[in-house]
Amino acid sequence: MTQSSTSYAEETSAADASRTSHHWLDRYFNVSRRGSSLRTELLAGVATFLAGMYIIVVNPAILSDAGIPFSAALSATVVISFFSSLAMGLYARNPILVAPGMGMNALFTYTLVLGAGLSWEVALGCVFWSGVLFAVLALFNVREAIIDAIPASLRYAITCGIGLFITFIGLKNAGFIVANPATLVTLGNIDISLGTFFIGLIVTAVLVIRGFNGALILGIAVTTLLAAPMGRLWGDEVVVAWQGLASWPDFSAVMKVDIIGALKVAYLPFIFVMLFTNFFDSLSCFMALAESADLKDANGNPRNLKRSMTVDAFASMIAAPLGTSAAQTFIESGAGVAQGGRTGLTAVTIAFLFLPFLFLSPLLSLVPSIATAPALVLVGLFMMAPIAKIDWNRFEDAFPAFLAIILMPLTYSITLGIAFGFMSFVLIKVATGKLSDIKPAMWVSAVLALVMLVTAQ
Repeated sequence: MTQSSTSYAEETSAADASRTSHHWLDRYFNVSRRGSSLRTELLAGVATFLAGMYIIVVNPAILSDAGIPFSAALSATVVISFFSSLAMGLYARNPILVAPGMGMNALFTYTLVLGAGLSWEVALGCVFWSGVLFAVLALFNVREAIIDAIPASLRYAITCGIGLFITFIGLKNAGFIVANPATLVTLGNIDISLGTFFIGLIVTAVLVIRGFNGALILGIAVTTLLAAPMGRLWGDEVVVAWQGLASWPDFSAVMKVDIIGALKVAYLPFIFVMLFTNFFDSLSCFMALAESADLKDANGNPRNLKRSMTVDAFASMIAAPLGTSAAQTFIESGAGVAQGGRTGLTAVTIAFLFLPFLFLSPLLSLVPSIATAPALVLVGLFMMAPIAKIDWNRFEDAFPAFLAIILMPLTYSITLGIAFGFMSFVLIKVATGKLSDIKPAMWVSAVLALVMLVTAQ
């Protein structure tokens, strides 16, 4: 056989192998049947990763306030994001990113640890048990009963309230808002640091407006570059310091979860609030993505919803032993959906894009809190979208929703906002003689909220 014929045979064999591989991927993920292609699915995975990779830096920044070492929280964030997104792709076969959720990390740090005084190990135990309950709900498919029990206005309000709370944290971390004995809070000192944050915020907002994929992570990078001269060319404090390019992952927080210590009656309201927040955030995200991309089954319900919720539940449960707050569905998955992603291959792509950052913690630790602050502010903005769905003319529903929204940032507690929202809803319905509007789960929620308030004093 001549060299040219041998080369041709090799090329043909390689092409056949490639087609076979493509056919296998196509069959497993139903790529063609969903009206997509392998190239589209891969590009969609990149788009979602760029939109959501800010969590690699932002989640450790928040969890470090609770006492978890930054590098350990970063490693945990990458590991849980990899495994949970991979499971979402291979098992649920949906184009969805699963990673430690914004709102859940704020609840963990600022309510359980800094607010209620739990150790971060016990707080991780609360995360674990909320994940166990989430898994039970997902496995027994009881979502319909729970969805029916909690009024839509309160579900929207909780998302909005957490968004305001996250924005408040971002402004505080940047020094834009500081304490004041006369007015409680006020504008911080107008200096180089504040100017750097504000420029970074505007740049990030413009990137979002212009529709750049990965606008938040690009904003973090730009703000980090702007902050690099501080303490060197101007300003008094060095905020960006080189610690190396790469290192081995930090697993010092793995299995530090206190599962038994979290089983105290006083902690049950915290577990319930984490369960409630995670469950409804995940469910609402699935429903929104299914609606926008027609990811529905024959009955018009979100496609593979039970499997997707099961993945989300077990991701939340294993997040605690790894050393991070609960993982959940990311609404940033919409970036990949908009790119054309329709199958689990998109989620598999996302998962493998996370892996290299397991070894880049020294590089990522260059990012100061002033650089992640703009991302927090804008994440809060994104979470305010459901406020338009609340019927503000229906006062009996608007009032509890308003309390839930406004009390989260003003009391610096997600739990208190939810508690007063639930209790006021029940009390208003009782006072107006509309007992039929109160489902059993709402009665239980209101009682748990009252117990939490009494035991917390």
